[in-house]
Amino acid sequence: MEYLQVKSTNPEILEGGENGGAVTAILLSLLENEDVDGILNMKKHDDVYDGMPSYITTPEELLETTGSLHCAPIMTADIIAKYLKDSKIALTTKPCDAMAIDEIIKRNGLNRDNIFMIGLNCGGTVSPLKAEKMIELYYDVDPKDVVSEEINKGKFIIELANGEEKDVKIDDLELEGYGRRENCQRCELKIPRKADIACGNWGSSKGYTFVEINTERGEEVIQNAIDKGYIEVKEPSEKQVAIRKKVENVMIKMAKKKQKAQLEKEYPSPDELQDILTRCIKCYRCRDVCPICNCKVCSLEKEYLQQSPEEKPDPLLMHGIRMGHMAFSCINCGQCEDVCPVEIPLAKIYQRVQLKYREETGYVPGVTSGKPPMYSPDKEEVAE
Repeated sequence: MEYLQVKSTNPEILEGGENGGAVTAILLSLLENEDVDGILNMKKHDDVYDGMPSYITTPEELLETTGSLHCAPIMTADIIAKYLKDSKIALTTKPCDAMAIDEIIKRNGLNRDNIFMIGLNCGGTVSPLKAEKMIELYYDVDPKDVVSEEINKGKFIIELANGEEKDVKIDDLELEGYGRRENCQRCELKIPRKADIACGNWGSSKGYTFVEINTERGEEVIQNAIDKGYIEVKEPSEKQVAIRKKVENVMIKMAKKKQKAQLEKEYPSPDELQDILTRCIKCYRCRDVCPICNCKVCSLEKEYLQQSPEEKPDPLLMHGIRMGHMAFSCINCGQCEDVCPVEIPLAKIYQRVQLKYREETGYVPGVTSGKPPMYSPDKEEVAE
């Protein structure tokens, strides 16, 4: 493990990027030196609430992706698995993206050698629709006037077109049902150490990105970018390393507190859960959006499990099978809950099961090396 502070040497990147534009500069070095066929990155479309994954093959396109988009809770692992698995690509990965990629690799759905992961430290994402309403209510501005946003030092900060900044404490927003998505509040993984490098602003000097190098490939990527003049670096002080660790530990502690509240105190009783699950209309959106669920043939579509259109969907048939296949690998990304048209708290249900599985086996999806004990030689040992 090695820590560095990094910033771009490109004036155009420095102007549009955050914290010295290190991430964009590193991606640019990979693209221009033909280490990759393309880059998968988030791009702002109509406004800051409309972030979309974009496949980039030119420096001009890459420069359009500078800056962060916390109102874009989109996963990219399944996009790679479905459409880019034979390409050599670089991509930015939140912790949940890196976890999902790791789980798909374990299921032989991706080749790790084809993927350069540039990790982004993450305190959470915000639902786009909620963000607009939140900004209107708590910042007293037109959401369309916001040109950038960030989460820093426990605050959600917006910048307006006139250069003015406004901020509100995340805790205050979340007490009112706004702020970060609930699954992000419960997430313990804030630094994606399965990525080749992990980048963020915690503990960094002004105008620099704090980078943690996690793999030999990550070390090569940084060294090549230095040698070819894309970035300049300096070492962080011991105090800065300590600050970064302190921020990470505080956020993990907060996540565990949210888990206790949302998965224990506020969790539905068995009778309530039964009533909630009967709302299921078997639309399969939860299955289709799951970044890890990439089976070529879905068990739910096997003939002997089909119900007639006149029958009310059996929630245990639908969710019991999905849970048996996926709960042990659930990374708590919240995508299933986001798209459920009848508002079943699927992410809470799955994470609660996964945490019980972790307690029994020690397996943390997307973090622990090797396959889950259920699908590895360890299953005999666990059963004993």
